[in-house]
Amino acid sequence: MRVPDAVRTVAEQVAPAWLEELPSVVADLSREWSLTVVGEPLGGGTRSYVARVRTAGGADAVIKVSVSEDDGPGRISALRVADGRGYALVLRADSARCAVLLEALGPSLDALGWSPEQQIDALCATLRRAWRAAPDAAPSVLRGVLRAKADALGELVARLWEEQGRPCSARVVGRALSYARRRAADPAEPVVVHGDPHPGNLLQIRIARPGAESGFVFVDPDGFVAPRAYDLGVVVRDWCPQLSIGDARATAWGYCARAAAQTGAAAQAVWEWGFLERVSSGLYACSLGLADIGEPFLATAERLTPDRTRTTISAC
Repeated sequence: MRVPDAVRTVAEQVAPAWLEELPSVVADLSREWSLTVVGEPLGGGTRSYVARVRTAGGADAVIKVSVSEDDGPGRISALRVADGRGYALVLRADSARCAVLLEALGPSLDALGWSPEQQIDALCATLRRAWRAAPDAAPSVLRGVLRAKADALGELVARLWEEQGRPCSARVVGRALSYARRRAADPAEPVVVHGDPHPGNLLQIRIARPGAESGFVFVDPDGFVAPRAYDLGVVVRDWCPQLSIGDARATAWGYCARAAAQTGAAAQAVWEWGFLERVSSGLYACSLGLADIGEPFLATAERLTPDRTRTTISAC
């Protein structure tokens, strides 16, 4: 069984036994769910085996087996609760084996050749459909959840920066930690966010249906509580080629303002979450040996970090 290189790299570090067990897991699920695997595994992700399958009735679907328990049951639960509203429909699931059978979908947004602005618009339109009210909990509990996410990202940045031999400048890390502290005090109303809504996690639907009015649905939700600006920070986190030329700060601020205008979030909050996500994602990818993914994040973070000679945009 062929496993994409990026998935194999992650699995060898976090769950080596998963690689050995994967063929039998897929074979067992195919038998239990009456599936036939069609073609090579799908690429694009780093923590799951994903392949197109055909059901006994001849319908197309997609099977997904996650690398570890941290990636499986929670995401399956989030998809089930969404029930197709902004997310892929779940056809079958096996939480114990971190496996799910999903409706067949079209290409991901990042494969369509759209401009950054068009992709941001599609992501925002689908997020507006996917977001739902936070669980009924005391405000103090929700505030604690928000602080925990921001604090965790800040701690990750500080730890990985040292462990990876300080692969970016101290001013970048200092700015990321400053934003983490500010986002920990964010008073914005929380919702259940996707958690990682990048273009590779947004797929076209094949047939129009309720819950997918934007023409797309998300896969791989983390499904935790945070302000809307958190998800939007992930939306503007990418675009490294565009931010590697010209006035990177003006370009990035335009993306933040565009996302904020479509969702009612504060553009400055989107900027800060986006920068924190950029630095933490870059350091994390490098720690997994995925320098080709991590280094562009860190290089563009350098370009987005003001020095004393630059004029700042807004408060960013």
